[in-house]
Amino acid sequence: GGLVDTHAVIRALKSRRLGHLAIDVYEQESGLFFQDRSGEIIDDDAFQRLMTFPNVLVTGHQGFFTVEALQEISAITLGNLDDFGQGRACANRVVAA
Repeated sequence: GGLVDTHAVIRALKSRRLGHLAIDVYEQESGLFFQDRSGEIIDDDAFQRLMTFPNVLVTGHQGFFTVEALQEISAITLGNLDDFGQGRACANRVVAA
């Protein structure tokens, strides 16, 4: 489930108990982002309602897209590759549960 109750957020925005909303993740976002959907009807009433507010910003996982974040991702990835190539244990190894 999502971390945000979208319908409660909409009610709070409408009543002005919530002044602004900026989210980088939307719980029902699958298929909404990374394609031009301007000529389509979006079949998600809650998302459509959110987008009508001038004080709401919704991005499709763009929060990571900063110079600092990309530098950090690159440094960690290169470090992991170096560890693997040198036969060292990788500090960022993912282990199946």
